[in-house]
Amino acid sequence: MALKLSTGLRGKLMDAGSLKSIFAGGLIKIYAGAAPADADAAATGTLLCTISLAGAGTGINFDTAAVAGILSKAPAETWSGTNVATGTASHFRHVAAGDTGALSTTQARIQGSIATVGADMNLSSVSLVNGAGQTVDYYSVTVPAA
Repeated sequence: MALKLSTGLRGKLMDAGSLKSIFAGGLIKIYAGAAPADADAAATGTLLCTISLAGAGTGINFDTAAVAGILSKAPAETWSGTNVATGTASHFRHVAAGDTGALSTTQARIQGSIATVGADMNLSSVSLVNGAGQTVDYYSVTVPAA
């Protein structure tokens, strides 16, 4: 699955700001089960983990500047969370602060697949266990040149 951008994110990028500013203080939510058809749809599946800054529930941030069209995780930040359910991670949503997960054409969201290799987000294991810690060490969003 290629990354899916919500209608709200596309509009905000065209009208109001940068990807970095739109997602400042956002979260990454990892789910098991079938992914929604698009990033506007309500969240589906079982929420396995919410990734935040050092697992504290406060939002995550991108690095200070994009390099060659790639905006990456701020290297000084530790992005982590505690799994709230056991399951096989299948997809994620990077959401802006305050997103409820409901059907919306105004919320800024990035939705993508999860696997151990070849996915939009690669984890060392997709088998998440309730109560275990989960980290995201590498994360980037790329705007293609062509």
